[in-house]
Amino acid sequence: MNRTEKVWAVVPAAGIGSRMQSEVPKQYLKIGHKTILQHTLERLASHADIEGIVVALAKHDSWWPELDINLSCQLLIADGGETRSDSVLNALTMLSQVNTDDPWVLVHDAARPCLRHDDIDHMLQTLLTHQVGGILGIPVTDTVKRVDATNTIIETVSREGLWRAATPQMFHLQQLKKAITTATEQGVSVTDEAGAIELAGWEPMMVEGHSDNIKITIPQDLALAQLYLQQQAGEQ
Repeated sequence: MNRTEKVWAVVPAAGIGSRMQSEVPKQYLKIGHKTILQHTLERLASHADIEGIVVALAKHDSWWPELDINLSCQLLIADGGETRSDSVLNALTMLSQVNTDDPWVLVHDAARPCLRHDDIDHMLQTLLTHQVGGILGIPVTDTVKRVDATNTIIETVSREGLWRAATPQMFHLQQLKKAITTATEQGVSVTDEAGAIELAGWEPMMVEGHSDNIKITIPQDLALAQLYLQQQAGEQ
């Protein structure tokens, strides 16, 4: 990678995470002695090519001030929005105010604390010269079924060419900001950054990552994430 290229990370962390069945937002649940959000931020900040991170937090977030955050890169705080895309757009707007250039941005889920540095390396090596950008993902290996409203199977779907989208999702700041703004103005709900880029007519690339880059969604995921983090620590 060209070390003069600026790369920033954006972490939307304003969600409630209702599927965790917890009074505490899932990004503030703990794995070991640290919250999920701390693990995620430290994993990003410790990568040599990430210059800074913008975190989008919910207004009146009472958990964030209690954290002991000491990162090895610049940290900015943006206001979270009602949706993920709103939070990302707010973070991009803040970043554009402190950057006169147009850096690559890695948007990463707050609840994915097991991201490997070599997956970030793979993304940067693959996408740095790409015209659009792309996302980290995992090929679908399970048999996929389509069901109706009563959960009756109506079709077996070919998994050829199917991937599970993950994060980070890597695009240029101004391109992504424009794409999300356009989607919002059109009233289109996009669930990830690539969706906004696709809606704008661009064709992002899929980059294969490790399957242990899980998104913590349900209570059982906490134990699995802890196992993965322990395994990764043993590999270093």
